[in-house]
Amino acid sequence: MTDRVYPTAKPNPPPAAMNGGGSGVNGTTLNGNGPAKTQTGQLYNPNRPRPVYRPQQNRRSSRSCSGRKCCCLTFIYTLIAILSLLLLAAIAACVFYVLYHPKHPTFSVSSIRFSRFNLTSSDPSGFAHLHSRLDFTLTAKNPNKKKITFVYDPMSVELSGAGVNAGNATLPAFAHVAGNTTILRATVISDPTRDLDSDSVKQLRSDLTKKGGFPVSAELNTMVEVQMGKVKTKKIGIRVTCNGIKGFQPKNAKSKTPTPGTTKDAKCKVDLRIKIWKFTF
Repeated sequence: MTDRVYPTAKPNPPPAAMNGGGSGVNGTTLNGNGPAKTQTGQLYNPNRPRPVYRPQQNRRSSRSCSGRKCCCLTFIYTLIAILSLLLLAAIAACVFYVLYHPKHPTFSVSSIRFSRFNLTSSDPSGFAHLHSRLDFTLTAKNPNKKKITFVYDPMSVELSGAGVNAGNATLPAFAHVAGNTTILRATVISDPTRDLDSDSVKQLRSDLTKKGGFPVSAELNTMVEVQMGKVKTKKIGIRVTCNGIKGFQPKNAKSKTPTPGTTKDAKCKVDLRIKIWKFTF
């Protein structure tokens, strides 16, 4: 029999060279033919950019910032709305002033007459009493030319002579249309039971002896409503103060002819009182 010849086994590959060609250490190629592979099979590229770390924003801070933003926006919108309303009110006031050109009412003292103004003798307690009767005439004017009407409630009148209350009266309610002049008359009578102390009596007797007359003042208080066509305002307080009046004591207390006073220097001031606000004209 002939012998069979079997091929010899394939030789094992040479070990990996440290600095030469072929396979490198840990299965990496060192011959420069492409990127090397790591043990995990991923390609290693030293020129690949590294990922940038970006910290995550805190959700609470973002929520708080959004809440503050909402508050700021609400404040800005509210401020804009208020400024817009004020601007509209100013425009409306300007238009009203141009169309109507409103003016406040004026008052003046036309005349004052004294039928009685004398002191009684002091009683044992040291007090005296004033007996007075005055006829008071007031002129009220509405200087507005357009349809502006003043509607007055009943008006209280208080007269003071030489610093002493000379009596009170009430004028009836009336409507004061534009361009109208109204004459108001009142008879003021003092309260004979009102006691005057010694200081008031002394001052009053001194003023009654003056040749130029003793000072008299008048104060009127009421409520007024302003009407402009169909538009009506709320009632506001009004006070009229008149000074510069001079009075004279009647020579004969039983005389039927009153003694006139002097009103040429009389001036009246109008105060509008709206709650805590006060406007003087």
